[in-house]
Amino acid sequence: MQGKIVLVTGAAMGIGLACAETFARAGATVVMADIAKPDEQAVRLVEAGHNAVAYHCDVADAKAVREMIAWTVKTYGRLDAALNNAGIQTPQHPMAEITDEELERTLAVDLKGVWHCMKHEIEQMLKQEDGGAIVNTSSQGGLTAFPGQAAYIACKHAVIGLTRTAAMDYAAKGIRINAVCPGCIRTPMADELFRKNPSLERDLVREIPADRMGRPEEIADAVLWLCGPAASFVHGHALLVDGGFTIH
Repeated sequence: MQGKIVLVTGAAMGIGLACAETFARAGATVVMADIAKPDEQAVRLVEAGHNAVAYHCDVADAKAVREMIAWTVKTYGRLDAALNNAGIQTPQHPMAEITDEELERTLAVDLKGVWHCMKHEIEQMLKQEDGGAIVNTSSQGGLTAFPGQAAYIACKHAVIGLTRTAAMDYAAKGIRINAVCPGCIRTPMADELFRKNPSLERDLVREIPADRMGRPEEIADAVLWLCGPAASFVHGHALLVDGGFTIH
C-alpha cells in the first residue's frame, strides 16, 4: 500500500482503528474518519512515522460523506482504497420490541452509511485510470443470525447483497468491491455487550472452533489483503474471519 490514499470510517476504535493502523504501517496515507474525530489516534500514528489524518464525519449524513470524499481528493489528489466500517449495535430486543427509532438509526448508520460512502467512493474511482478497492464491513451475522438483533442483522445481510451487486456493476471498470465478515472480535462494542450480558462471551466462545475471541488486528490483515494487489481477481466476496463459527 506504499503511497496509496486510503479512507477508513469508524476509525476511532476497535476494528476500524486496527485497520487504519495496519494500512498506515503498510505505507498508505490514511484518512481516519469517525463521528468521534480520532485526533489522538491519528497523532500516535504520525508520531510513529506514518501518514494519517483525523476527519470528523457522520456517515448517516449523505452531505457530510460527499464532503469527506471531496476533501480527501482535494487534499491528496485521489482515493485508492476505502474501508466502510462505521457501524452501531442496537439494544438487544426480540424483533417486535425494537422501536421505530432504533430501527431507523441502525439503518441510517449500518446500511445507508455504507451506501453513502460507496456511492461517492465509486464516483471518484471511476475518474481514476487504475480504479480502486472498496471493502465493506458486514459480520458473521451477515450470513447467520442472532436473537435480539433483528435490525443489526438485517443491515449486515443487506451490506453483503449491496457489495455483491455493486461488484458486478463495476468489476469491469477497475473497481474491486468486497466485504469482510468479522466473527466474535474483542472490541469496545463487544465488551459493552458482555457487560450487559456476562454469560454471552462464554456462550459465544463455546461455539467457536478456534476456542477464542478474535483480535481486531486479524480483521485488519484480511482487509489489507482484500485491498492489495494479491487480491486483484477477488470481486464481490464476503470474507469470513470468524474462527470457524459458521462451519456449524
